[in-house]
Amino acid sequence: MTAMTARTATDQREQAVRDLIGRVRAIQANQGVTRAALDAIKAELVGLATRSELFPQAHFQNTPGRPGTIYHLAEDVDGRFALYGSAGLPGKAQPPHDHTTWAIIAGVYGDEHNVFYECVGRDQVPGEGRLRQYDELTVRKGNACALMPTDFHTIEVTSATDSLHLHLYGKTLEDLPDRITFSSSAGGKFARFMAKPVILSPRLAPQELKAMCADGGEIAVLDVREEGVHSRGHLFLAASAPMSHLEARIGRLVPRKDTRLVLVDDDEALAQRAARVLRAMGYRGMSVLAGGMPGWKAAGLEVYSNVHVPSKAFGEYVEHVEATPRITAAELKAKLDAGEDLVVLDSRPMSEYRVMNIPGAYDCPGAELVRRVFEVAPRPETTVVVNCAGRTRSIIGAQSLINAGIPNNVVALKNGTMGWHLAGFGLERGQARMAPVPKGEALAKAKAAADRVAKRFGVKRASLADLEAMRAETASTTYVFDVRTPEEYAADHLQGSISAPGGQLVQATDTYAAVRNARIVLIDDDGIRATMTASWLIQMGWPAVYTIDCAPAFAGAVETSRPGAPQAPDCSREKPRDLVEKLKAGTVEVLDFGTSIEYRIGHIPGSSWAIRSRIQNYAAKLATAQTLVCTSSDGEHAKWAAGDLRRLLGREVSVLEGGTAAWKAEGLALEQGETRMLAPPEDIYYKPYDGTSQIESAMQDYLQWELDLLSQIERDVDCRFRKFA
Repeated sequence: MTAMTARTATDQREQAVRDLIGRVRAIQANQGVTRAALDAIKAELVGLATRSELFPQAHFQNTPGRPGTIYHLAEDVDGRFALYGSAGLPGKAQPPHDHTTWAIIAGVYGDEHNVFYECVGRDQVPGEGRLRQYDELTVRKGNACALMPTDFHTIEVTSATDSLHLHLYGKTLEDLPDRITFSSSAGGKFARFMAKPVILSPRLAPQELKAMCADGGEIAVLDVREEGVHSRGHLFLAASAPMSHLEARIGRLVPRKDTRLVLVDDDEALAQRAARVLRAMGYRGMSVLAGGMPGWKAAGLEVYSNVHVPSKAFGEYVEHVEATPRITAAELKAKLDAGEDLVVLDSRPMSEYRVMNIPGAYDCPGAELVRRVFEVAPRPETTVVVNCAGRTRSIIGAQSLINAGIPNNVVALKNGTMGWHLAGFGLERGQARMAPVPKGEALAKAKAAADRVAKRFGVKRASLADLEAMRAETASTTYVFDVRTPEEYAADHLQGSISAPGGQLVQATDTYAAVRNARIVLIDDDGIRATMTASWLIQMGWPAVYTIDCAPAFAGAVETSRPGAPQAPDCSREKPRDLVEKLKAGTVEVLDFGTSIEYRIGHIPGSSWAIRSRIQNYAAKLATAQTLVCTSSDGEHAKWAAGDLRRLLGREVSVLEGGTAAWKAEGLALEQGETRMLAPPEDIYYKPYDGTSQIESAMQDYLQWELDLLSQIERDVDCRFRKFA
């Protein structure tokens, strides 16, 4: 099915709205705000409103318990030319009010009776005015009304069924603080009117989202629930983007603000909150999955547990189609005990390797394997064993070496360190052995191996000039990932690039690139790591992947800010030593917004643990605290939480300067355990070995889950992995 034939009502509506706003903008630019200009705009809006197929009632349902609901359809970045769908129940009415900007109302379905007034004698008596009726009209499909900024009107839904009308304003409803209303059609005293209405994003049916995911266009499906909740059940292509961290992460996940965005939660409420946050940041074209995940499941569509499902499923797919050779823990232990000629390469990042590793193994993160293998295993007779914690990176790592055509025998350790542990064998901890950086002949062999991979999988190369042209394309998303080690990136990198070590990018693609069908550009300094990473992304189904050797172009200056990340709210700061005294006096309430695992390991004595997205649940409990101080690992996330609390409570809320890390650095006492938890520990996904009990059982369940993914993705058309000869 082509992208054109697969276009949904949502896609067609978005295009029609963009076209309308373009014409309206031109009318105002040429004619100004006049009655004649509004008549021309009115004709344009009627043309859109009569296209009933673009406005399915399911997309614009009324919120239960409310007479009407406003849906956001368009708005310029400066808040001008704002278009809304106003849904109403029979009998919905509004008293006389103005807009302080021009307004056009056109009918989609249902009848909305309007009575129009001019205000005379306003403020001759302070705070009062008189209204004089000058016209009336029932707005329904095929007609519209126009109001100048000083006009007043009343509305009432007079049809026996629900209504939907398009309301187009010169400026967003969220920035009209001077609107006023009268309680009577005769006038009298006036008051402020709806300065901050609740505005929703249109709803999207599960089957329509399914079609959008398959049409080949760019789309980002964001699950705004906490990661731990997300891990219990989500869509195949959904990226975890918790509401708690949305402002800080969205710029990297979805760099282009007019990307098709669909937000997912459990009941639409959290997704609508997230949509309002994103609109304030300039994102447009958002929809909310109707019914959330329960609605998706009720539609008979696939639901996946755990995290990084596309990457995990891909690993199982690769093992199946490539018949990647493997070795059991018992077999490897026997070979190691016998002193056989072999080397074990752990394909995880050093941070994970330090936690636990196979005795004697070298750390060699995924994209480094082909680059470093000829240095660490120069003899072709040496067997190379690749492992990770579970299965995916073991399989992908081993197959990387096989695809590169190295002469050694290569095998993946079945079930990784979990399999080793479950077999009853001991693990090393706290090690830092890294496979050596290649040089000379070893480096030349690695480059030749990468060239073979590039040829087989059709890896495309681009120049820096090509990259600049890609970045200039405003209608497409371009991710620029530096696939070298984090240490190399920190020392020197191309401005605007994002650190995404190649092995981790393949292992958790959804963490880095939430926009499906976007363009991905991979950069390194010799082409090896970028090529190997690109080969896997191509097989995963990414349609446009390029590599660039940027060795001559690294700028030398390291950026201190993260691309796309807004500034956290400015808050008053509390120093660790001062906080100690306030805790002793009992005059302070400390809220820890770090991860639940960090809190369990060690937190400020007497503090409580909380989740930012649920902060409204704690507000009443906290209102009586004399002083409120928020903390998190480094204090940055705590600033966002403090800003939320300040708005909710209407009072100052401080943050611990430097966060809990600064408290630890001062050598101050810590409390351990899950004490004073204000929410369940479901902010993050807990790996099998993150638990405090039944760890072996959790490992076995996890490994079985990975194995079962293969049969599940066979039922899901969203999975579009590619097989190469």
